[in-house]
Amino acid sequence: MPGIRGLFAFRPETARPMNALAEVLLRGDSTLTRGERELIAAYVSGLNACEYCTASHSAFAAAQLPEGTELVDAVRADAATAPVTPKLRALLAIAAAVQRGGKNVTASLVTAAKSEGATELEIHDTVLIAAAFCMFNRYVDGLATDTPDDDSFYAGSAERIVERGYTSVADA
Repeated sequence: MPGIRGLFAFRPETARPMNALAEVLLRGDSTLTRGERELIAAYVSGLNACEYCTASHSAFAAAQLPEGTELVDAVRADAATAPVTPKLRALLAIAAAVQRGGKNVTASLVTAAKSEGATELEIHDTVLIAAAFCMFNRYVDGLATDTPDDDSFYAGSAERIVERGYTSVADA
């Protein structure tokens, strides 16, 4: 199986908690939409050059954002000028700082996010999404998983994730 799914099949006892974390962060209760949280995951995965996770979470975000692929592509190309809310732009800046290293999250980045209306929980979850995806990206790339070139593979995965969530992946 390609990507992280093959790794999860190889070691299901680690797949379950990893999927549970993804479920809480990307689909649990939040004032950020599921699409926005998937967009953060796709953005960080792109910064990490993890092709499998970037393609997967870009498809998952596009399926849950009214602006679809166009917005995902704009954020991945340049988050600073993408047509997102100022709050999401500030959260993406925090996510990029986490991707470079946790100590790169400065008080000024947090203050900027708060000034755009981000809550403590949104900032917390953005940091944790970014940190988790650094781990997921390194897991996928570190074990040289297969990365499909066919966009329909990711579209099918997006349908499953949107409909059933991440915890169903561990049982698939």
